[in-house]
Amino acid sequence: MCDSEAAVTDTYSTAANHPDTTCVPADVLIVGAGPTGLLLAGDLAAQQLSVTVVERRPPGTGNLTRAFAVHARTLELFDTRGLADALIRTGTRLDRMRLFGRLALDLSRLRSRFPFLLITPQYEVEQLLRDRALKAGVHFRHGTELSDLSQSPAGDRVTAVVRGADGVRSTIEARYLVGTDGVHSSVRRALGLPFPGESVIESIVLADVRLTGTPPAPLTVNGTGDAFAFIAPFGDGWYRVMGWNRTRHADDSEPVELDELRGITRLALGTDYGMHDARWLSRFHSDERQVPAYRTGRVFLAGDAAHVHSPAGGQGMNTGLQDAANLSWKLAAVLRGHSADPEALLDSYHTERHPVGAQVLRASGAVIRLAMARTPWQRTVRAALVRALSAVRPASDKVVGRLSGIGIAYGAPRGSHRLTGTRAPALRLAEGHLPELLRHGSFVLITPPGVPHRTGTVPLVHAHWTSGRTTSLLVRPDGYIAWAGTRPDAEPLNRILGQPTTG
Repeated sequence: MCDSEAAVTDTYSTAANHPDTTCVPADVLIVGAGPTGLLLAGDLAAQQLSVTVVERRPPGTGNLTRAFAVHARTLELFDTRGLADALIRTGTRLDRMRLFGRLALDLSRLRSRFPFLLITPQYEVEQLLRDRALKAGVHFRHGTELSDLSQSPAGDRVTAVVRGADGVRSTIEARYLVGTDGVHSSVRRALGLPFPGESVIESIVLADVRLTGTPPAPLTVNGTGDAFAFIAPFGDGWYRVMGWNRTRHADDSEPVELDELRGITRLALGTDYGMHDARWLSRFHSDERQVPAYRTGRVFLAGDAAHVHSPAGGQGMNTGLQDAANLSWKLAAVLRGHSADPEALLDSYHTERHPVGAQVLRASGAVIRLAMARTPWQRTVRAALVRALSAVRPASDKVVGRLSGIGIAYGAPRGSHRLTGTRAPALRLAEGHLPELLRHGSFVLITPPGVPHRTGTVPLVHAHWTSGRTTSLLVRPDGYIAWAGTRPDAEPLNRILGQPTTG
């Protein structure tokens, strides 16, 4: 409670009795207004919850970061929010990814409405999500940083102390807090959580440039052992270029000149394609790290605050957005009283997303190490892998499924139907396409025609097959199958829907 009688114990901090200039109540406080935080905020506000977002950047400040790729599974999540088509218009679609000169991954084989990789700057993603969040009623506090946080002895709220650009501190009290504030997360530090891992490569140069020549492939990636380079088009005449030179060791703060990137690109690709007119240049290093716990009481971590990895495969922003989609409906269900077991549901965020983060670390790390292959033995291994993936289509399809997010599935209880935990495709149903029905933010129960309408404590859209299928599906708000079976009155389904069992 935001009053003088609210006793708060500093569980994760040493600073007590902070002076308050204001005390702002919220259902959820989100720290960080990048893509992960913005998607989460918009989802929660759409469920009529009060959401405050604090962001250290001043209002109107662009986020020129290395993210540029939106994968198929993320586009599916945007589709269930009515945003996919607008985002697609901002970028370029690529249906093939060429790696190491000879390996071409065919994205057009993805069983998705979006069988491609969308190349678009991160700021386009952020603008779309910010507009949605504002329209839904999210309250933003820009130029504001988290100073401290604590959890109440009763475990029913989180108190955050924030500091504005003028140095004035204030208090925000929320029922839950989510840190989406990046690799240097102030939330993670306030919790005292470790961030184990290592720096993989340093002094990666990144830029958006124009080219005089046109690369032979839509997505150009190659490594020589001493250097690697990556070129992707935005579709408006600008290209995202990333390069690394093994012999160059520089701090992230050291200035970057375009000639440095030209040299790296020539070394890795044989040409710089007439690179000119950089609109921005940056230098960064690549870490592989993951926090051991995505949940600590009423505080959660998502996106780069929870996991960071190499930019290989363009999975960073996508993984964070999928974290947000997994967490948002669970928080909303608990806050609105629609969960029979709130603690178990909130714990499932870590249970489901931590293994995905670990898998992305392994996969992106493997790609970057293959690109950096230097010894004859390492290059032999890379060549053998390229030949295998090029020759064996099922293996290549599996890699594409993982990379795109389409192949990700969550664990299911023992004895569950084989579909439980898998992603539901864009099914055509009697009431419309599944992505459109999921825009309500509710579960969707799909049954054969004639099955009576179900009710329960959980908001539900009841839809029907247009075919003679007899299997019923319960699809979660994030598009994954929570239950599958032939009995729409089965006990596990009743339990999820908040109804008494039939015995």
